[in-house]
Amino acid sequence: MAAVELAGVSRHFGEGDRTRLVLDGVDFQAGEGEIVLILGPSGSGKTTLLTTLAGLTRPSSGVVHLFGKDLTQMPPDELQTLRARNIGFIFQNFLLIESMSGYENAELALRFAGWKARSAALRSREVFLELGIPHLGECRVATMSHGEKQRVAAARAFGPSPALILADEPTASLEYHQGQEVIRMLHDYIRAGGRTAIVTSHDTRLAELADRVFAIHDGRLSPAGP
Repeated sequence: MAAVELAGVSRHFGEGDRTRLVLDGVDFQAGEGEIVLILGPSGSGKTTLLTTLAGLTRPSSGVVHLFGKDLTQMPPDELQTLRARNIGFIFQNFLLIESMSGYENAELALRFAGWKARSAALRSREVFLELGIPHLGECRVATMSHGEKQRVAAARAFGPSPALILADEPTASLEYHQGQEVIRMLHDYIRAGGRTAIVTSHDTRLAELADRVFAIHDGRLSPAGP
């Protein structure tokens, strides 16, 4: 069964002469338990593709299915609930609350997903331990290195045990060895839980960790070379 599916998805921004086509007739599927890497330069449509998969960006045309549900037809409140419980985001700029600790950032995501306060606190500690980073739980985010912040961002994404992980340039802000450590951590956790992951990057070295690799250029998606 396809975890996510895009059929004929296009997305343009602007109007009239200022219209810009960002996604151009994209057809794409990712199966349950699969890790897919999408390679492309800045401005190629990678981020728009991920936000469309998550229902954050509505396509101008085409259909988006997540675990059999048509996101383009769902009311906003139902879509928000589905997203909070089933999708974990990992952003290249982390998007953590700097004044909070690692645990508190993870707990906040769990509360949005409908967890009670005590359960959220217990789960946040559990996932930090599973990822081997309990030492970052009590630390305030503002005191962390880039590599530590990305690990915390991963813990926040994994907290609700989502079926789908979307990672947008997860190593772009990191030095090479930090990036490799983060990707390996993501790979091991995703594999262990049978989750689906879609990772965008411009770094071809990540291809060895993926089941399939695609290239995106000017909004058009195609399988990458052998």
